[in-house]
Amino acid sequence: MKSKRSLQITVPGSTANLGPGFDSLGLAVSRYLTLHVEPSDKWEFIPISPILNDIPTGQENLVYVVASQIARAFSKDLPPMRVNVSSDIPLARGLGSSAAAIVAAIELTNEICDLQLTDDEKLQLACQYEGHPDNVGASLFGGLVIGSHRGSENTDLIRVNTNSFEMVVLIPSYELKTTDARKVLPEQLSHQDAVKASAISNVLVAALLTNNIKMIGKMMDLDLLHQPYRTSLIREFEKIREAAKRQGAFGVAISGAGPTVICFVENGKGKEVKASLMSEFEDFLVEEISIETKGSTISRFDLQD
Repeated sequence: MKSKRSLQITVPGSTANLGPGFDSLGLAVSRYLTLHVEPSDKWEFIPISPILNDIPTGQENLVYVVASQIARAFSKDLPPMRVNVSSDIPLARGLGSSAAAIVAAIELTNEICDLQLTDDEKLQLACQYEGHPDNVGASLFGGLVIGSHRGSENTDLIRVNTNSFEMVVLIPSYELKTTDARKVLPEQLSHQDAVKASAISNVLVAALLTNNIKMIGKMMDLDLLHQPYRTSLIREFEKIREAAKRQGAFGVAISGAGPTVICFVENGKGKEVKASLMSEFEDFLVEEISIETKGSTISRFDLQD
């Protein structure tokens, strides 16, 4: 009897930036990508969730692309697998779907190639593909992460505990690719504006760590790094921000590159804010989400044949 191992890899989605924390703040959220992996005679990705119906089912799949490149980098063979893929992270909506796939690929390769990667090595690999640590750091480690990525193998990240709050997301029917969202950003800021932007981001971090909800919302509104430019791509953003604050949200921000808008509310107020926004923005999928304190997880099962 030859023992084979199957895996279940679960990776949370994430929201990034939280306003002025551009490319450095990430928060894991209660949406998940799950891979059920079994040995096979060829690589195959089977979409289980309806939102994944259009994903590549062969070696063009992002998970395979990343996994194969990592295996080559470590001079390892990548044995073929059958992967059932389920997810409730909407694609290209600013909730970390690509980051979750990258993290899943790293976890998958680490397991089937026995790389024995440390957490820091996983993070460095993830940043090579994502380019910044916010989404991938949150998906790897859970909770709130604060990171700095300065090129190859120069990533520092701290996971911190933050007081709990509730979130309501408004997800539009249209997609917004991160590459398109980055095209509207200026190539540079003046030194004076960079100092202001840095100070705003610093105060946001302090507010998050001290649960100063009034200051969190204020700093989100003062962002100078990306939201003033990306709101042109999310035509409903200002209306959503005004409505959400009117209904009790203490902060509103573009989730990642957008187009999802995320509203931060005090514990116990999420359902009320969600109901009000659902009635006002009928073209959006309005959902409650929460902070996911766990990062990526792996379950292992032995198969006999």
